[in-house]
Amino acid sequence: MDLTCSFLDRHRDYGLLIIRVGVGAVFMVHGWPKITGGMEMWAGLGGAMGALGIGFAPSFWGFMAAASEFVGGLLLMLGLLARPAALFMLFTMVVATVMQITGGDGFIAFSHPLKLVFVFAGLLLTGPGKYSIDAGVVRGSRETGEA
Repeated sequence: MDLTCSFLDRHRDYGLLIIRVGVGAVFMVHGWPKITGGMEMWAGLGGAMGALGIGFAPSFWGFMAAASEFVGGLLLMLGLLARPAALFMLFTMVVATVMQITGGDGFIAFSHPLKLVFVFAGLLLTGPGKYSIDAGVVRGSRETGEA
């Protein structure tokens, strides 16, 4: 048992790296057409906020969702500002889940963003791991005595 736990503990950061890079890359590809779609695309995306009772500034909300997916995916991959990126992506997936549930979509439809709610909540709590720019910045500031 100790040998197994030791092995798993030593490889936890590799697991976080795989999750960050894999999910981040998928979100960049998924978010690219949205971020480049312009005002009309953003207004359509931002309409999802109506599921939360928010009807103002749909283009702003849509742009924020598109940026959360594309820029958030890039930041997640790099492990740069990973927790803030995970927070924005978490919010985006909560809105997507609520929109699909309130829109009458079945479990198959809303289970995808719901799964990602748990992924981003986990990344928000655990952080990006030691194979990230964030960890390098913290290590660097500790070495220079700034932290």
